[in-house]
Amino acid sequence: MYELTSLSFSLWVVLAFTGTYGVNYGKIADNIPKPGNVALLLKANKIKNIRIYDADHEVLKAFKGSGIEIVVGLGNEYLKDMSVNEDRAMDWVKENVQAFLPGTSIKGIAVGNEVLGSADQELWEVLLPAVKNVYNALDRLDLTHVVEVSSPHSEAVFGISYPPSACTFKETLLPYMKPLLQFFSQIKSPFYINAYPFLAYMSDPEHIDIKYALFQSNSGIYDEKTKLHYDNMFEAQVDAAYFALEKIGFEKMEVIVSETGWASHGDANEAGASVKNARTYNYNLRKLLLKKKGTPHRPKSPVKAYIFAMFNENLKPGPTSERNFGLFKADGSIAYDIGFDGLEPSSALPSFLSLKDIGLQGWFRSSYSLVYMTSAAVLFLIFS
Repeated sequence: MYELTSLSFSLWVVLAFTGTYGVNYGKIADNIPKPGNVALLLKANKIKNIRIYDADHEVLKAFKGSGIEIVVGLGNEYLKDMSVNEDRAMDWVKENVQAFLPGTSIKGIAVGNEVLGSADQELWEVLLPAVKNVYNALDRLDLTHVVEVSSPHSEAVFGISYPPSACTFKETLLPYMKPLLQFFSQIKSPFYINAYPFLAYMSDPEHIDIKYALFQSNSGIYDEKTKLHYDNMFEAQVDAAYFALEKIGFEKMEVIVSETGWASHGDANEAGASVKNARTYNYNLRKLLLKKKGTPHRPKSPVKAYIFAMFNENLKPGPTSERNFGLFKADGSIAYDIGFDGLEPSSALPSFLSLKDIGLQGWFRSSYSLVYMTSAAVLFLIFS
């Protein structure tokens, strides 16, 4: 087996998320825009960071040269194979990451999704070996300074999460969580958490103030132990993760929110799912993230989050809310107004659409200018 040295761990710190605001680009749908148009939509709205849940080659090709930074996903279905087969991990990295670099800005690989929060104990056992084999492959290809390795978790990994300072990991998960975190600490990867005030509110609407969940004016909560006040649930969830990490010795590990969002429609029993609430949550969250400020417990560490999701995805199974987390509708128009521009129907382009954001026009102009200057240079060489 290929062994990593301590030197390998200390050479580089990869920043897979260089901003504070990103979006999850899910594709469980048969009616959403083509990847090339998605890239244009993201550029128009100055969204630089995205996560995808696979390594779709059509997406990776379409995003070449866009400058958009991508975290690709290695699905849970691959973990068992990757955990015992170094060659398989190497092949996957070569085919799905190395082949697209540097043109496509792949900044991270998310190995599995919400594995330790699931009920599948077999996956718990293979997660760390799979993570190590993927990292080993990157190391052998000299890509560990370019591509970060991580694994996002759900809130189900916590036994207690309220108040924030009381947050702890479930005892049953510690034999798997601690070694995983130790490895991530060595390679300087953050702790990624999927944090949804919407789900918390929906589970207990009688006792949770929706204004607290939506970043609206409210009395908030007071953490008696730390003497910290929280006026919104999102920051409380982020700090809860920090406190859980501190309790088991990972005080220096950064917490990044890999998913958060609010459904714009839901079933009758899905409290809070409405266009109004989704707009309020995502508008206020975006405003918070763009301030690049920290939480009450970590005021000097800017909060970073990927919003779930880019589009409403019509083929997602489960309750109605699952198909209605999008910032954009399937046709590329905005689901509600939080300051983004969407795609508009155009008679000239019946199957696709025209962007109205001036930033995209600037992108086209810069591309045209580059072609023009290159052509001029060639003519100069020919006739000189």
